[in-house]
Amino acid sequence: MIDFSKVTVGLTQAFDCNYLTTKKEQLLVIRDSRCHTDLVYEQLMARGFRRSGNEIYRPHCPGCQACQSIRIPVAAYKPSRSQKRVINKGKRTFSATHTDEPDKDSYALYEKYINLRHSDGSMYPSSVEQYDGFLFCEWLDTLFINLWHKDKLVAVAVTDVLPNALSAIYTFFDPDYEHYSLGSFSLINQIEACKTLKKDYLYLGYQIDGCQKMNYKTKYKPYQRLIRAQWTNFE
Repeated sequence: MIDFSKVTVGLTQAFDCNYLTTKKEQLLVIRDSRCHTDLVYEQLMARGFRRSGNEIYRPHCPGCQACQSIRIPVAAYKPSRSQKRVINKGKRTFSATHTDEPDKDSYALYEKYINLRHSDGSMYPSSVEQYDGFLFCEWLDTLFINLWHKDKLVAVAVTDVLPNALSAIYTFFDPDYEHYSLGSFSLINQIEACKTLKKDYLYLGYQIDGCQKMNYKTKYKPYQRLIRAQWTNFE
């Protein structure tokens, strides 16, 4: 068992927040290789940390507590009426595969998604180096939940595998299929994967109430948010 009070960490300089335009952001970054195991990382996730590439971090912003970790206790999840419609439509149209390596067409799909959907964000323009550095991790198993329309790859949910949970890293999809709500259908497929693998939680990263594009996460109920170091239930 690691004594987390003795783990080496670093603090980034303040930079413009990617989610709240009037705020500055700082990150607490783990600098201790002992944390690079699925078991220890899961304990850190329960304390509000997350990974990007090989790096483990947590927001550490003076005067701002807007970022709150959010997770779904999957056994209790009940789809809403609109989510049931997404499920029914998706299952009639798409097939899903689970792999431990990305498909050969994954990057092309990622590039199309970023360039058409997020050309105003920090991830634009996309590159293979940025794609690899953001999504992949050398010390953790990752699951790729792929959605197919016949033989065409239309969505990928990149998902970390932990002892007692899955963690949603990033989902990208073909914007031509946006009317199928592929983001929502992919998340529901991650919930189903949790159940199949007998995991208790699906971690969704951070919820930021003041950021409209984050608020889809609270539509999957019940969910839990990490508030003042305690996981709080929301129905």
